[in-house]
Amino acid sequence: MTGSILGNRVIRKEDPKFLTTGGVYVDDMDEPLLEGALHVTYARSVMAHARITGIDTAAAAGAPGVVAVYTAADLSLEPVPAAFNPAAARTLLASDIARYVGEPLAAIVTERKDQGEDAAELIEVDYEPLEVLLDVEEAAASSTHLYPAAGSNVVFDSTALGMPGMTDETFFEGCEVVVSERLVNQRLAPCPLEVRGSAAAWVDGRLHQWLSTQHAQGAREALAAANGVDGADVRVITPDVGGGFGAKIGTYSEEQLLGRISKELGRPVSWRETRSESMVGLGHGRAQVQHITLGGTRDGQVLAYRLRVFQDCGAVVEIGTVLAAFMTRPMSSGVYAIPKIECHTSSVVTNTTPIVAYRGAGRPEAAAAIERAMDLFAAEIGMDPVDVRRQNLIPKFEEPHTTTIGQTYDVGDYETALDNALAAAGYADLRAEQATRRASSDPKQLGIGVSVYVEITGGAPQLHEDARIELREDGGAVVYTGTSPHGQGHVTAWSMIASSDTGIPMDQIDVIWGDTDLVSAGGGTMGSRSLQQGGSAVHVTAEALVEAARQIAAGLLEADAADVVLDTERGAFHVAGTPAVAQTWADVAAAAAAEGGLSAAETFTAASATFPFGCHVAVVEVDTETGKVRHLRHAACDDAGRVLNPMLLEGQIHGGIAQGAAQALMEEVRYDEDGNPVTSNLADYAFISAAELPSFEVVHMETPTPVNPLGAKGIGESGTIGSTPAVQSAVIDALLPLGVRHVDMPLTPQRVWEAIQAARTSA
Repeated sequence: MTGSILGNRVIRKEDPKFLTTGGVYVDDMDEPLLEGALHVTYARSVMAHARITGIDTAAAAGAPGVVAVYTAADLSLEPVPAAFNPAAARTLLASDIARYVGEPLAAIVTERKDQGEDAAELIEVDYEPLEVLLDVEEAAASSTHLYPAAGSNVVFDSTALGMPGMTDETFFEGCEVVVSERLVNQRLAPCPLEVRGSAAAWVDGRLHQWLSTQHAQGAREALAAANGVDGADVRVITPDVGGGFGAKIGTYSEEQLLGRISKELGRPVSWRETRSESMVGLGHGRAQVQHITLGGTRDGQVLAYRLRVFQDCGAVVEIGTVLAAFMTRPMSSGVYAIPKIECHTSSVVTNTTPIVAYRGAGRPEAAAAIERAMDLFAAEIGMDPVDVRRQNLIPKFEEPHTTTIGQTYDVGDYETALDNALAAAGYADLRAEQATRRASSDPKQLGIGVSVYVEITGGAPQLHEDARIELREDGGAVVYTGTSPHGQGHVTAWSMIASSDTGIPMDQIDVIWGDTDLVSAGGGTMGSRSLQQGGSAVHVTAEALVEAARQIAAGLLEADAADVVLDTERGAFHVAGTPAVAQTWADVAAAAAAEGGLSAAETFTAASATFPFGCHVAVVEVDTETGKVRHLRHAACDDAGRVLNPMLLEGQIHGGIAQGAAQALMEEVRYDEDGNPVTSNLADYAFISAAELPSFEVVHMETPTPVNPLGAKGIGESGTIGSTPAVQSAVIDALLPLGVRHVDMPLTPQRVWEAIQAARTSA
């Protein structure tokens, strides 16, 4: 549209508040309904796996400031079956068996927060130790079961969905070269800057709960179930949210119990975890062990690919249980036209923090597996890894394409993305510099890693989203959305869309989200769905508002509505051909006031998921004497369809690359042999900062999707998916002349140095 604001770099409307007065998070609220709120502290298991034979709360109950102490028995908590395997049932406070260090055992309610921390140390728990299962493959085979009723620690398997296992002994016949490797896609802690927090109060028989969440409407239903009331009797209010990364999509025991405790005591209550609690209580991500086998010809043609995945669920059968089957397996083909593919996934419970949907949620794992396989194959046949990739890419397609594994992609042009990223990085010059360093036996070797990826965004069951737009009396507008921001820039984006469609200036448009009394239906923010579904909902709702306003303007202009047009540059309606006589939005609002005002509400339903794609090129320097890795450069071409605001796009890509590179080089949740976490704070957990990262080189590419009117695909997770395998490949590429073919993530100096020493010893 001529003069449209869409596609332009628009400064975020949100930022002045965050840069001046700051956000208002759960811990910052000054809410009258919470006046006199008590504080809840949770006593947690110090055993990874044990039978609980007794919990003595007497000393804690008598401690200063303690109002009440509750165990599962005190609250009459019943076991709740897991959605993905009903046999894996548990109470919201551990009552019979403790299954991981950090699992909540009891709730202490105090007048002040510090009093609860002291009282929690007085609770005495009698444990009968059980075998601790930490390794996912060992747990799958163990006769010790975390949930005896399940009959196995394998609580979900892709074969249960009719997906074939791996039984074809002739699968790799005809392959001249076959490479195999066991890969570890390590466990990560999401580490949002704002830890979890919540507060609850009963008002006129309704539960009002404030919650740091990515999905207020979903939280309402979970809280209603936990409190034994209807969803209509729960109001969830979401203040500013300081990061989520998928870990705040669902609700946790600590949040679900606040309503019960508040009702028991007849007073509002609040809870906020510490950072150390967050590291063991907030769900973790990734945690897959992958066995890859890839075969092909010596001239670089890939003929067959087999992927066997063991997904660590942690101790609870949460959403992480199905990520491998529903996200990793469908994307196992990646961007490649592979004639034969087999993928079998098994989800296994272990005595560790539960796995949830961390940024990318199953798709980064799929990309990491196939990209590592392509590099191993290229090294084995002595070809440039770029040439192997190019030879096997799915050709450009503008109509849906279905892969061998059965996943249908919307549109794709993978070779152009590859070419764009290589050109931006100066690939030929990099290889020449690398050759020079290798020839001179420089101890600091250059590594170049390339990954080409495709991912799924905005998929089922959240294919629809709701929006409502109300016209204010002054001619401005209020947009109500079922998505919720926690750093993405929704206020700016939705204002841009509404302004483009209506002509109402952006500064006269407000955006409201995260209050279930104001926005009753919504799919939340997850899976990179917001713009393509939430933004499309705002778009179609704005169009409906314009059409309703046109009818009113026609009456004011004494004209037929069919002859009335909207000049979006002026924000005024006029009869076609006579722009001098016009009615503004304020005029329309004044006329509509007599009838109760003007608003529009619509639901947008996408035709399908979308499949963003791209290519990342990472350049690293590896000190072969110490194992230290320096991330020198990173070029990224991420195609997210039509771009609404390049600045918002680049912000999402930058954040994604940072998290993806962090996984490749630094981050890992670790446990000792007894299941005690040894990375339980940000001093021990290697959280990346700008000091460890280069400036990112972002290459723009737009391949609009036909499945929504904006032509937009997701971008929130793409940077994470493309960067991890590129950085890992770059480090290993630097080590290839030393005889190193594979190093598991994270590629810490110690791990890289050990790989070099092992290669020298075996040479």
